[in-house]
Amino acid sequence: MTTTIGPISQTIHPKDPRLAEVARKLEANFLAEMFKAAGVGEARQSFGGGAGEDHFSSFLVQEYADATVAAGGIGLAENIYQALVQKETTS
Repeated sequence: MTTTIGPISQTIHPKDPRLAEVARKLEANFLAEMFKAAGVGEARQSFGGGAGEDHFSSFLVQEYADATVAAGGIGLAENIYQALVQKETTS
């Protein structure tokens, strides 16, 4: 038996768009750090782009993270958003 999982969708329906944007940015920053740890954007050993590639690889990794969040992310933004809303309502 094979179970197929569909695409992840981001289901934030914000009452406060400011908090939703903060949550998405936090998810993107988290993903960027995970991509860096996984070696995404690292220069190749042979025929690499030299120093320029090293300098600009962080921009590429951040764009990958932003694109991942724009495509639905991993669901972290929803949890962050809910925590921010809860924190705001209890303060």
